Amino acid sequence: MDKIKIGVIKEGKIPSDKRVPLTPKQCRLLETTYPFVEVVVQPSPIRAYKDEAYLAEGIKMNEDLTDCEIILGVKEVNISDLIPNKKFLFFSHTLKKQSYNRALLQAILDKKIQLIDYEALKNKSNKRVIGFGRYAGIVGCYNGFLTYGLKHELYELKAANKCADRKEVEEKLKKVSLPNNTKIVLTGFGRVGHGAREILDLLPITEVTPEEFLTNTFDTPVYTHLELEDYYAKPDGSKFVKQEFYTTPERYKSDFKKYLSKSDMYIPCHYWSDKSDYIITREDLKSEDVRLSVVADISCDIDCAVACTIRPSKITDPIYGYDPVTELEADFKKEGVIAVMAVDNLPCELPLDASEDFGGELLNEVFPSLLIEDKDLVIARGSETTLNGELSVYFTYLENYLKGLE
Repeated sequence: MDKIKIGVIKEGKIPSDKRVPLTPKQCRLLETTYPFVEVVVQPSPIRAYKDEAYLAEGIKMNEDLTDCEIILGVKEVNISDLIPNKKFLFFSHTLKKQSYNRALLQAILDKKIQLIDYEALKNKSNKRVIGFGRYAGIVGCYNGFLTYGLKHELYELKAANKCADRKEVEEKLKKVSLPNNTKIVLTGFGRVGHGAREILDLLPITEVTPEEFLTNTFDTPVYTHLELEDYYAKPDGSKFVKQEFYTTPERYKSDFKKYLSKSDMYIPCHYWSDKSDYIITREDLKSEDVRLSVVADISCDIDCAVACTIRPSKITDPIYGYDPVTELEADFKKEGVIAVMAVDNLPCELPLDASEDFGGELLNEVFPSLLIEDKDLVIARGSETTLNGELSVYFTYLENYLKGLE
């Protein structure tokens, strides 16, 4: 088999991202697993893994990736860095017709690039095979407890992005001290939700059922992990049908309000469709019996699903306050103001661990289909464009978006 060169491009998006698609050891493992593969890494001063670490593993470095057939990145590649007639893998953020990346997708077509979007890579069961969601959940949940400690002046945690790695994050969690009957509610069972659970399971917090959560008081901190049917219902009281909710969510109304008077912290990790009813409205938060004081919004849907999430926050300034009365930002420590953590690039706070986790998924779930046989059409169904400069058959719905009509 002819040699296949795979390039790892330096991240060019601003603000800078320290994550990598493959760690130095994973690059070496890729070459060992597939002897016909040679990895070339573009030098970068911002990566969490330094150039020297790649060189120490015997990985070649070169500014010029033009002789690589496949090029890997993490975030959107700058238009000026696109190389014609190549296969690129990165998060393009075009699947939902994001207007700010229309020009990027147009350039990809003009340059006859096959864009394989990580977000679109799914197995034969139509489940995503790769993503940073797990570490979004881990970091976001940690940030939730950081926020709770500051809001109620209970303790102070070191910011996750100031920690060397996940091991230090877990060590800092030992400072978390919650009052008895602290009650936390979590939504979402995907990668993000399970990542958040990893943090909850490291703390002295007991999991209880939704019914117990709503009806009982406890002498220890507790949390409940809600299924969709626990907080969405049909207005006519008929049976909740999950598949129907997925296809026609507009038939259901949020029933989350009952948790607002019982919860101290809410950690949203769900996927939300714009056809769905808002989970928490601004009017819901005006109720006098609202107990909720902290929202660690890992899902970070802005000014919709969770009303107090009125903007994303930044890693360097992760918390803001939402005043339910004025519906405006306020000091998050003020009485009656909800403290909101809504960082929208959470995995960037632990770039070493997040990169290793992501690269492991690439090796296990993507490269066999990319390099050997795409028997389940993982690559085909994840390719937005073709090397002929056309949208693939799976993404023709983007035609009007590309023309600026949507």
